[in-house]
Amino acid sequence: MGYVVSLSALIKKGGVYTDVEGSTPPEVFKNLSERLKLPEYISKNEFVDALSQRELVLSTAVGNGIAMPHPQIPMIKNPDEQKIAVCYLKRAIDMNAPDGVRVFVMFVLLTSNVQAHLQIISSLAKSLHQPEVKKALERGAGVDELIKTIEGK
Repeated sequence: MGYVVSLSALIKKGGVYTDVEGSTPPEVFKNLSERLKLPEYISKNEFVDALSQRELVLSTAVGNGIAMPHPQIPMIKNPDEQKIAVCYLKRAIDMNAPDGVRVFVMFVLLTSNVQAHLQIISSLAKSLHQPEVKKALERGAGVDELIKTIEGK
């Protein structure tokens, strides 16, 4: 069974967060957990622990100052609750990116199953290769501008 992924819808659900504090990924995740609306069955601590544990396995930094943190095992029960939280950091942090560039923006993925997760990562990776999307991120684009840019409007 295939899934149709709308990055725009996932970002709308997840939101855009600016000036997120933290000098390490776990600190950023903790501060994001205070602002992000999680389903009632996921505690803030579970969210932070899941993202932090995944980061210990292998950095989710993909280059160009971008990271895509996500839990190793999907935490979302219902596909309708999937989301991407776009998190602009107050100060860029070192996440051992392949290109050595410090991370200034994170796309935190919360998915319901591995198939959807892989499709979302693939769609997001394609979008992040678009020069207009990179420029929008560098400007700190808000949710509406970011969605329009990703949709190519």
